[in-house]
Amino acid sequence: MIIVGELINASRKAIGAAIENRDADTIRKIAKDEQAAGADYIDVNAGIFVGKEPEYLTWLVQQVQEAVDAPCAIDSPDPDAIGAALAVHKGVPLINSISLEKKRYDKLMPILAGTDFKVVALCMSDAGMPETCDQRMAIADKLVNGLVQNGISLDRIYVDPLVQPVSTNSRFGVEFLEAVEKIMATFDGIHTMCGLSNISYGLPARKFMNQAFMVMAIAKGLDGAIINPLDSRMMANIIAAEALAGRDDFCMHYLKAFRAGRFEF
Repeated sequence: MIIVGELINASRKAIGAAIENRDADTIRKIAKDEQAAGADYIDVNAGIFVGKEPEYLTWLVQQVQEAVDAPCAIDSPDPDAIGAALAVHKGVPLINSISLEKKRYDKLMPILAGTDFKVVALCMSDAGMPETCDQRMAIADKLVNGLVQNGISLDRIYVDPLVQPVSTNSRFGVEFLEAVEKIMATFDGIHTMCGLSNISYGLPARKFMNQAFMVMAIAKGLDGAIINPLDSRMMANIIAAEALAGRDDFCMHYLKAFRAGRFEF
């Protein structure tokens, strides 16, 4: 499971303040904590700062990579901000994200084409948010083919089928899970990823709902997640689910996590 740590996001009040105040210590500490908890990528997002996003996103990348030896997930729909951040990024980033929305697609594809970048392909189009598995697959097919035609191999594509809250439609969870399974079966070598906390929007006990949904998604083949890696229960559920899904040879990762005390709540 590829874990993207989601905590360095300007929409969180404390992070927004840290960015505005150039509080490098706060940003670096969170990056270190996320990596120590198991994050493979550190997501950086400065999206609330309209007009200043390129400057702030660049600064975030610099602070994170001075603190940890890990790549960033550069999180923005703005190609100018992504381009600025890429200019200082070390190693191979994850670009979060391209979609089938024409304006976003046309501006971002030239940045991605012919590179070794990894990319999140979000199942969103100008028609709006897909509701069914078939609608997700139609968007995924166009996105994946477009990326491959521009030199991005399947193993560097992480399709995000788009999680929507079950509080608004009881089918949204099932349709997402079916899409994960179908995407993984259709495109050999591809990955799937999501920011899954939206599944529980508007409901009580959200963490419990999120953890249960994560286990179900892993059973369907999900192999990437944008989450809070400091949530020890979520991380424990991921480790256990991967072992049960046959993705942990001889349960070595599970045993290592147990010995490190990661299952003590």
